[in-house]
Amino acid sequence: MGQESEKERRLRDFAPYIIDEKLLSKAPSKALVMHCLPAYRGKEISDGVMEGKQSIIFDQAENRLHWQKGLLAVLMGGA
Repeated sequence: MGQESEKERRLRDFAPYIIDEKLLSKAPSKALVMHCLPAYRGKEISDGVMEGKQSIIFDQAENRLHWQKGLLAVLMGGA
């Protein structure tokens, strides 16, 4: 994110580092996948991993949302 001018080089350089089912199969079955979002599906993480049973990506995003709302309430004097 933020280095769009380097897109082609980054896609090439980081292609071997995608989090996909093959990589996740080497992790313990209790391993969980997190991602700070937004994600480039198919380029940095596969759809299968992102939507899979070991993914807590959307739970992580929901928790961050509630934390941010609380922070805004404090900063605006509402809490």
